[in-house]
Amino acid sequence: MPAWPDGYARLVLPEVDSTNAEAMRRAAELSGPTWILGLRQTAGRGRRGRDWSDPPGNFSATLAVRLADDPARLALRSFVAALALYDALTELTRLESPFALKWPNDVLLNGGKLSGILLEGVGQGVLALGIGVNLRSHPPVQQGAGFAPVSLRAETGISVLPEEFLNRLAPAYALWEDRLVTYGFEPIRTAFLARVARLGEPLVARTLSDQVHGVFETIDESGALVLNTASGRVAVPAADIFFP
Repeated sequence: MPAWPDGYARLVLPEVDSTNAEAMRRAAELSGPTWILGLRQTAGRGRRGRDWSDPPGNFSATLAVRLADDPARLALRSFVAALALYDALTELTRLESPFALKWPNDVLLNGGKLSGILLEGVGQGVLALGIGVNLRSHPPVQQGAGFAPVSLRAETGISVLPEEFLNRLAPAYALWEDRLVTYGFEPIRTAFLARVARLGEPLVARTLSDQVHGVFETIDESGALVLNTASGRVAVPAADIFFP
């Protein structure tokens, strides 16, 4: 197992309402990047205010990190986190083909949603990067969801404790973060595209006000989804995506 990365602190809590909320409460006292792991999370949140179900045995953690980057560059950490999750999961399971990334940052396992990532600005220059993974079990299927939830144990037969998974995820994240800082977004973008689901295939991108139908062509230098539509190439910076 890789060694714990230098410079990263770790805080394990038996119970917490939300690891992102805990990061916000502790923002002023952070001396460096800190992983906050909640063994039980009672009020987890997903994107756009959705609830995030967190049964016992699943993984819920937040990396709280103080960064001087502008908001656009801060948002690129979602791709860093997705690649770190992919590496931690493939290293743990010794499997690659069942896993894929869904733009902008979900991990799919056998076509189902295994994990989710939520970035929130805390203030005081701190970013809260929340990560949830269905290690042991998954929530019920929600009507209208684009991807049915799955769990690592049900799909692979592998059981891993949240603390053990953090020991794999933290070094993987530190590696990809170093690449972003040293080389910029291009190697992150290239690696993400090599692992992304449905590249070159049709999909629907639904924003808060519209939906765009097109073929998934690439992601651009800002991380936006680029679709080839009947009206030409369209860049979509944020959306939920659905595959026909």
